[in-house]
Amino acid sequence: MNEDDDNRIAARHRVLKGAKIEFGGSAIDCTIRNLSDTGAALDVTSPVGIPTDFTLVAEGIRRPCRVVWRKEKRIGITFDTV
Repeated sequence: MNEDDDNRIAARHRVLKGAKIEFGGSAIDCTIRNLSDTGAALDVTSPVGIPTDFTLVAEGIRRPCRVVWRKEKRIGITFDTV
């Protein structure tokens, strides 16, 4: 799956929000580029070192996530159900 697929579960909306990727006591800054109820695309400095599972923190919200695709400076995530 990649960000250009038209067979998404939910429509994504373009946004530009600062956020953090948290894992193992560390945090990496990122930018949310598009967002839906089921996932998002995040701009990152580099996807290297970002684990498959992490917590996305933005605007006081914490969502457990899983990476579904990686590109040079962007990753696609799906939100885990709790």
